[in-house]
Amino acid sequence: MTGLAIIAALAWAWLLFNRGMFWRVDPLPIAVEPREWPEVVAVIPARDEAAGIAETVRSLLTQDYPGKLSVVVTDDHSKDGTSGIAYAAALDLEATDRLTVVQAPNLPSGWAGKMWAQHNGLLEAERLHPDAELWLLTDADIHHAPDQLRLMVARLLRDHLDLASLMVRLSVANQVERAVIPAFIFFFRLLYPFRWVADPARRTAGAAGGYMLIRRAILEKIGGMQAIRHALIDDCALAAAVKRAGGFLSLDLAEATYSLRRYDNAGELWMMIARSAYTQLEYSPLLLAGTVLSMVIGFLLPPVAALSGSIAGWVAWVLMSVSFAPMLRYHRLPIWWAPALPLVAIFYLGATLDSARRHWRGQGGLWKGRVQAVNNGQR
Repeated sequence: MTGLAIIAALAWAWLLFNRGMFWRVDPLPIAVEPREWPEVVAVIPARDEAAGIAETVRSLLTQDYPGKLSVVVTDDHSKDGTSGIAYAAALDLEATDRLTVVQAPNLPSGWAGKMWAQHNGLLEAERLHPDAELWLLTDADIHHAPDQLRLMVARLLRDHLDLASLMVRLSVANQVERAVIPAFIFFFRLLYPFRWVADPARRTAGAAGGYMLIRRAILEKIGGMQAIRHALIDDCALAAAVKRAGGFLSLDLAEATYSLRRYDNAGELWMMIARSAYTQLEYSPLLLAGTVLSMVIGFLLPPVAALSGSIAGWVAWVLMSVSFAPMLRYHRLPIWWAPALPLVAIFYLGATLDSARRHWRGQGGLWKGRVQAVNNGQR
């Protein structure tokens, strides 16, 4: 155990200083505003999103954006009146001229549901807004801060970005969310250090599907949504395609733009992780085994070794806690929760193993009533 504790301590020391400073929470850079503002169309795929679609549409149509902004909602066979609710929200604002609601055709073979809905929304956006230069790909359960688009467009233009993405704030309203969500963001940033995403010399490419501002030209260059039609982790797949095409990326944490989705119990959060964890591992048993080993040594062994009297165990546990503390501060939670990260890691490890189990049983990627990942790939 002492030897493994030393390995864990060295690993955490390396991660703190050599993994793109993944643990740091930097504010969104503020850019000088351009003289001319490009036309933007927000494209929203929606499937049974009655709970949030009205707020999403309202917050977009009331953006403090000096340029032209329109919204296209693709209703993906909703059964809860999503289309009508979206239209009613625009009607209340007397802005129905800036909202278009289209119905997604039946899902064809070879496409993931969200990609198909987004593809059809983009086709309508291209038809109605031939001069639009930017697409805002967002979800149907996002509250957009009034100045968010203005800030993001200014940033994209100043830094000559092709894809500027925001990881919106997730809910930490209840105890289960407070326990799991900060670790979810922490693990994502560990996998995709934001500084590495922005570095054109590195292959690391990531994005957050809740908010992706992308140039129309680069999306056309990579072949549109057709290029990632089967992707279950669509945001990172899109970012990877853009970076391979020579595009420049940014990924930041949002301050005032947030998700409306709530997770009322541990089971819902478990499914959020299990839906795509094995996809992230490329459906590889070898990568799964490596992940389990890394999680056990990196997250679970340090507190066990520390409580058994190992100095190396204490060092690893402290370094782990120090790296997690900024994420707790970002979520306005007590930093003294940081030493409990190994407990949350057990939850994530279980959900990851369950993700593999579901995939092997042909139930991978179950979301909104669809099984999107199958044993020989995705659909």
